[in-house]
Amino acid sequence: MPEETFAAATIRWYEKNARDLPWRAPDVGAWAILVSEVMLQQTPVVRVLPAWRAWLDRWPTPAALAADTSAEAIRMWGRLGYPRRALRLWECAVAIVERHGGAVPTDLDALLALPGVGTYTARAVAAFAFGQRHPVVDTNVRRVVARAVAGEPDAGPATRPADLVATAALLPVEPAEAAKASAAFMELGALVCTAQAPRCIDCPLVERCAWRASGRTVPLGPTRRPQRYAGTDRQVRGLLLAVLRETTGPVARDRLDLVWADATQRARALASLIDDGLVERIDDRFALAGEMTGTATPQT
Repeated sequence: MPEETFAAATIRWYEKNARDLPWRAPDVGAWAILVSEVMLQQTPVVRVLPAWRAWLDRWPTPAALAADTSAEAIRMWGRLGYPRRALRLWECAVAIVERHGGAVPTDLDALLALPGVGTYTARAVAAFAFGQRHPVVDTNVRRVVARAVAGEPDAGPATRPADLVATAALLPVEPAEAAKASAAFMELGALVCTAQAPRCIDCPLVERCAWRASGRTVPLGPTRRPQRYAGTDRQVRGLLLAVLRETTGPVARDRLDLVWADATQRARALASLIDDGLVERIDDRFALAGEMTGTATPQT
């Protein structure tokens, strides 16, 4: 009997152990999957779940979001973090309506051409929404492949073309099975082959893992420290956005001055929000982008 392939072993584990996440349901459409992939960037699943449901309840299609303002998208994003993602999703919805008649495109190049959709997101949508054979490579997948195949403890900070090639070589030929394998690799990295405390005893690849065979049983190098938030420009940006989200229409500068005592840092944070296209200035008043005009500030 031939040895079970890397992908087959991982899929078998996935079918028994995968989390029951709503965007994995068989009847979920491409738009819902695209929204989930954008929201999950740098954000834990537990925080994304309620935001994803609320977003799709309000805007179940790209056309529904495109018909609303960018300000409402930013407002709806709330405290999910990295609010430029809300603006990119709104721009993406507008582009889908203008270029593709309101339907998320199935072609990888067309997905890559959408605003804010990069290498990972485009391939994730192509695979998980349309069952196509593409390597879907995030941090978790890169770590699994680096350890099990290359015998390295980690794959480095950023996805490289070589990571796509290495992952593609592991995918089954049949597209639907390849898409399932991509989801399985990702889940294995998220739940078992974790960065600092891998549970090798529970891994379906333990007998073939090159890293494990080398004798390395814990990741090398120091634990990555979490980024500081308190007192940073990110915190000030969040406080300023909170005032604007809670208000309809422009807000006078003196009201924004109340959120943070350091005038220099406050001005820097406000200027960065304007530069990012999240806030627009009207004389000496400020509003979420699109609040007054119905459109977002064009991004260059």
